[in-house]
Amino acid sequence: MPSAAVAAAVADAHRREWAFVLAATVRVTRDLDAAEECVQDAYAQALTRWESAVPAKPAAWLTTVARNRALDLLRRQATAKRSLPLLVSDDFGDDVADTVVAEREIPDDRLRLVSTCCHPALSLEAQVALTLRLVCGLTTTEVARAFLVSESTMAARITRAKKKIAAARIPYRVPAPAELPERIDAILTVVHLLYTTGHTAPHHAELSRRDLTTRAMDLARMLRTLLPENSDVAGLLALILLTEARRPARTDTDGNLLRLSEQNRNLWDRGDIDEGIALVRESLRRRPGRYALEAAIAAVHAEALTYDDTDWHEIVGLYGVLAQLWPSPVVALNRAVALGLAAGAESGLAALDELSTEPQLAGYGYLAAARGHFLAELGRPTEAQTAYEEAMLLTDNEVERRFLAGRLAELG
Repeated sequence: MPSAAVAAAVADAHRREWAFVLAATVRVTRDLDAAEECVQDAYAQALTRWESAVPAKPAAWLTTVARNRALDLLRRQATAKRSLPLLVSDDFGDDVADTVVAEREIPDDRLRLVSTCCHPALSLEAQVALTLRLVCGLTTTEVARAFLVSESTMAARITRAKKKIAAARIPYRVPAPAELPERIDAILTVVHLLYTTGHTAPHHAELSRRDLTTRAMDLARMLRTLLPENSDVAGLLALILLTEARRPARTDTDGNLLRLSEQNRNLWDRGDIDEGIALVRESLRRRPGRYALEAAIAAVHAEALTYDDTDWHEIVGLYGVLAQLWPSPVVALNRAVALGLAAGAESGLAALDELSTEPQLAGYGYLAAARGHFLAELGRPTEAQTAYEEAMLLTDNEVERRFLAGRLAELG
């Protein structure tokens, strides 16, 4: 049994370094399954070999062990044909030249691998799910939560996608820069879901996971460098910047969640806000898409000097436009909450109740929590208590659970 300190160090390295280690190993195996096996073996070895001392650079240690394991696997393969990678087309020639160009143009292994997994031969959902699971190191449970589906459904979806890759020998390879535009929707979805998963981390003792939010920020900035004229890229980077700007004020000194109305806005990062607002304006001038509109909503919050200055009517209007462009139960939920804050708790509760039969929100704790808030405002404490208790059952983040417990305590 590894000591508690070693187990904690390995777990931390898994959260922080998985993407780096897997991406570096894939460059040896050119096969996702083989690379994942080698990386898992490296982490398993770390549990015993780090007992003497945790290396100063865990990522480098893990990468070396995983790549050596990959080389051993390749040496043991019987023929050159069997060692041909699934990630490289059987038709070499132009593919090899494109890969060389792409690796020079896309300098980060993680972004290269994300781009590679987002192959247009797979459905968009399969691309995103595979990338989040294999490249970003999220668990199947976390991926399922991001898609608002059950864990068993997501596990089956990932398995089917991997089988399709193997059976059809889909020629995954690093895309040339000119091919990025056709994959950008999937890539942006991956980066966005990676950020939102880190922003409020499921199954976690802390509110957020900085390793995931930082990784998403890095990827968004790289995409901005590669595709400076793409308004969706600008919109996503703006959304991440404006959301991340509020991070220092989301919790108090004891790590307890603070409502937007309770946050000290002096702690908000004005540099991120200014950069984000400039990107919002740029993206809205071009072809405003989903991310630009979400960033515009975040900008309304950022520009309000106090909570009472928030223009909730403008936010309701922006959510209405977003719902037309990108219909989503979560967008409808957010609009209902904004409506309640703009027009009163009765209006908000009525809009939330219209979503009560939406299947994708059945296990979504924020719907119940929002109902609890408006019910409490309307002086209906018994119903509010039931709603908050339901929200607690659907919430795995410990900080959010403490917050909901506090709301229950306020009801007496």
